Amino acid sequence: MSLNRSEKEAVVSDVAGLAAKAQTLVMAEYRGITVADMTKLRSDARSAGVSLSVLKNTLARRAVAGSAFEVVADQMTGPLIYGFSEDAVAAAKVVADFAKTNDKLVIRAGVYGGKALDADGVKQLASIPSKEVLLAQLCGLLMSPVSRTAVVLGALAAKKSEGEPAAA
Repeated sequence: MSLNRSEKEAVVSDVAGLAAKAQTLVMAEYRGITVADMTKLRSDARSAGVSLSVLKNTLARRAVAGSAFEVVADQMTGPLIYGFSEDAVAAAKVVADFAKTNDKLVIRAGVYGGKALDADGVKQLASIPSKEVLLAQLCGLLMSPVSRTAVVLGALAAKKSEGEPAAA
């Protein structure tokens, strides 16, 4: 089913809007994936805040023209699914996790920070912990010296109170 000109313009403007807000783009070839698996992938993506779309490559090229994602415009060929995310690692994580369990989904390329990534680069990006996990780790590191100091001071206070004779 082909789109008329106004429908194509609407698709291009929608995708350009996604690209303007997104930090990361991941492209994967989906040839041979069943409808049930594709539905599960889309569900996982939605829950992670990732926008997954199957687009005509010419429309996708037009939509990313002039954006940071233009660096991979030459790789937009074949049956691709495009994943845009505002979170730096969400799109890569969703696609890479799904590709681990479904060998028919082949990661082709990605973009992060205006730099093109190959399939290995997307997998490395996916291995980075999420923002929430990194913030929790940072809080743990900041709390560690404080908690250690509190333990030492508590131990000193306990030792001092043991050494004092009881008042009769």
